[in-house]
Amino acid sequence: MTDANANPGPDPEETPNLEAGGGVRPGDTPPDAGQTSGHSAPEPRTSWSFPPTGVGAIIATVVLVLLFAAAAVWVVLDVL
Repeated sequence: MTDANANPGPDPEETPNLEAGGGVRPGDTPPDAGQTSGHSAPEPRTSWSFPPTGVGAIIATVVLVLLFAAAAVWVVLDVL
């Protein structure tokens, strides 16, 4: 359990220019304050092509499914 007196933020009583609800009056925030959202640098362009390993994995999966289906059909026909 945490201590009720342990407050991770600054004491509102000692923080200058705070209103009663904890808000800041208009004009008290400096205009050159840093932003906490947005990109700090341009993002690299993403590739629109599918990687060769992905194509190979899809082809291998299709081949395995077809082999499994053929084996299942062969077993069913062999039983009849």
